[in-house]
Amino acid sequence: MLNQTEVSEFILLGLTNLKELQHFFFITFLLLYLTSLLGNSAIVTMVIFEPRLHTPMYFFLGNLSCLDIFYSTVTVPKMLIGFLFGHQPISFGGCLAQLHFFHFLGSTEAMLLAIMAYDRYVAICNPLRYTLVMSSRKCLLLAVATWATGFFHAMMHSIMTSQLSFCGHNHIHHFFCDIKPLLNLACSSTSLNLTLLNVVTTSIALAPFTVILLSYLYIIFFLFLKVQSKGGRRKAFSTCASHLTVVALLYVPVFFNYALPSSESSSKREMQVSLMYSAVTPALNPLIYTLRNQEVKSALKKKLGRKL
Repeated sequence: MLNQTEVSEFILLGLTNLKELQHFFFITFLLLYLTSLLGNSAIVTMVIFEPRLHTPMYFFLGNLSCLDIFYSTVTVPKMLIGFLFGHQPISFGGCLAQLHFFHFLGSTEAMLLAIMAYDRYVAICNPLRYTLVMSSRKCLLLAVATWATGFFHAMMHSIMTSQLSFCGHNHIHHFFCDIKPLLNLACSSTSLNLTLLNVVTTSIALAPFTVILLSYLYIIFFLFLKVQSKGGRRKAFSTCASHLTVVALLYVPVFFNYALPSSESSSKREMQVSLMYSAVTPALNPLIYTLRNQEVKSALKKKLGRKL
């Protein structure tokens, strides 16, 4: 079916029109983007080349770091160009591609965090069966299933959005092509798109969150009922603290943006919240795991020591 749209490109209006803020934002988000690239690349490199990190926990951490590199790259470079040169045009196909990869990587990350929580549950509550339950083959299958599910979830939104007609304004009040701003510009019915966004996307977010919540509830009950040593509890909680922090950084803004009803007055606030999980969180994740994880810190010091 041919696309019936009359709009060949959109204009991304970005975060602000104030010149004095644009240069400040450019430097700030450039530093965050570079931090994300360098930090996550370092973790991926360590997970691949450090034998001590060849475990399920770090295999999934490597996947998370790969996701964060791609995730920030989908939106931040275009946003940085906008700070330098003003409102940015983006073709209709480019807009759909940005929408697809943003939701592909975002939903994949949500599901990956659930798998990481389950991994912690098995490691702490069933340590004797850990190598059997989280075998290399099962870990690979879980990772592939997670990426595939995220891809097809995003493909659904891309196809549905491509069928809409855009015959009026083409100015997007956002720094990237997200679903809600595009639906606000459509001049054809968006009821099915909104239903899919509210039902499917909310389920994609809530199902992993439920797995995370149940995993940590089981861990807490196990530690207080079965583990008598305070040192043992402290060690177990320390391995979970980084993951819980990353979960909070992702889910709080995501629920804020997609679980609450949208309105014209809330669109600017939603755009600002989007910055958290599209630009800030990918930069913070490697710092969180590096600062709180002794094995990662040791591997990093070892690699830096060799280079020096």
